[in-house]
Amino acid sequence: MSDVLTHSIVEAGRWIDAQGWCPATGGNFSARIDATSAWVTASGRHKGELTPYDLLQVDLHGQAINSVLKPSAETLLHTALYALDTNIGAVLHTHSIASTVLSRLETSNTLALNGYEMQKSLSGNSTHDAALAIHIFDNTQDMQALAQQLKNTWARSPLQWGFLVRGHGLYAWGKDMVEAKRHLEGLEFLFACERDMMLLKK
Repeated sequence: MSDVLTHSIVEAGRWIDAQGWCPATGGNFSARIDATSAWVTASGRHKGELTPYDLLQVDLHGQAINSVLKPSAETLLHTALYALDTNIGAVLHTHSIASTVLSRLETSNTLALNGYEMQKSLSGNSTHDAALAIHIFDNTQDMQALAQQLKNTWARSPLQWGFLVRGHGLYAWGKDMVEAKRHLEGLEFLFACERDMMLLKK
């Protein structure tokens, strides 16, 4: 077992749990091992109480490799991201209040962000003046279908930093776990701001 990668997932789980972004056993995390496989959290594990034994290796079709553990339901979205972009090294899926509520308040399939200094937490951004777009997918229990929607959307225009699933939560990624955590934290802050602004306007 790769100590560095599995430790990074375990530590991310404790940090994310401390923020209140993954209540109960929600969410799932992963880290790329190589071009054909990744570590992913097993189904039904509380993310603040993870150990390396709560992780399993999967191929990029989401199938377990030499493990009796069951991958999280959304593993196919993680592996789709790894297949779509070889630069992605870690993926974090959270169920925060801000991302869940905001994804329902925004009725279009894109959340527009601009004017926030925190946009600079997202790789490639150096100013608050940039107009950023975060894609929102409708929720479904059919992960095969959702993974295909992700691939189709990506083919038209590759997504950056993360996307939302309506009424469900956020997927954020980065070249490694450090960057994935930064993108997650930056996006969660931006979403909380947008949610509050929407509610205050009502």
